[in-house]
Amino acid sequence: MLTPIKLLAVLLLVPCLTLQAETFRTSIEGSIEVSPHSPELIIPIGINSSVVLSLGADSRFLRGIEIEISAPQSWLPYRGSLLMTMYNNLNVHTPSGVSDIEGTRLAMDPLPSRLRILYHVPIRAQHGLRNTTAVIVPTQIVQPASFPIIFRLTQASKGLPDEFESIMFNFTARPILSDEGAVRLIPRYPPQLRNRPFTVLIDDNVVSNITEQIILREGEHHLVILSEDYRNESRRFVVERTRVVDLTIDLQDPTPVIIFEGPQNSQVFLNNNLVSHNREPITVEPGMHEVRFQVGDYTVIRSLNIQRGKTYKVALAVDLTVQEED
Repeated sequence: MLTPIKLLAVLLLVPCLTLQAETFRTSIEGSIEVSPHSPELIIPIGINSSVVLSLGADSRFLRGIEIEISAPQSWLPYRGSLLMTMYNNLNVHTPSGVSDIEGTRLAMDPLPSRLRILYHVPIRAQHGLRNTTAVIVPTQIVQPASFPIIFRLTQASKGLPDEFESIMFNFTARPILSDEGAVRLIPRYPPQLRNRPFTVLIDDNVVSNITEQIILREGEHHLVILSEDYRNESRRFVVERTRVVDLTIDLQDPTPVIIFEGPQNSQVFLNNNLVSHNREPITVEPGMHEVRFQVGDYTVIRSLNIQRGKTYKVALAVDLTVQEED
């Protein structure tokens, strides 16, 4: 005949086919909000008591939650005498104290007889969390929308000594972060060309909605802007883990621009028209143009094939050549 503890162990090996709501009374010892930048909080928890876990405002960069329970030496002789149970879809109305709770059971296992006990609770489908000799991963994924959850310790059997009833554990919870960050695109339009269409590609993938933050792996990425109304652009940017990068896109008029540079006493002509301020950018129409630099009696003439969306710098350089001969 199986003893109550052995029978319980057998039952725990059978997967639960349906998740049903349960009602139970527990003493809530405190609550912890888990987020990428929240400080670590340790809560003492005893037998037949609970801790409430909630998610911060932004859980996009979380793969799961690490729950750590630090046990005293007095716990080791009581192997298999304590159960860990987790619930979500709660009706919690008080942050602490004795409460009657209704929730859906997510997991129930005997608490391992170790001094440091780790659970990794997944909160996304592609979490990548694995059971190891030191870590237990519940099979049920806890969707962020179903938070808060309760972690509860209860006795597996009765008739244990008073020493067992007074055992206290230290409970804490930490975020398990993904290797991701986000980028927020901020377009700035030229006054004369507002709200014209353009396409954004990041790492050769088209961004369907530039008003939403884009989740990316941490590291360097490549941004390309394509448009018939603005200048095409290409640049690189870096995404940091769990951070949001604001990336300003200065959309530019695609009208071609020429910048002239030459000696102070030079005259510059564009299509036989004198350029009065030869260091100021000049807008031109696409097509063939003639540039003439004149310094005294010295004249240089060049033809330019100007293309849309380009900037051209035209400079007259005067070199002094020294040649030594035997």
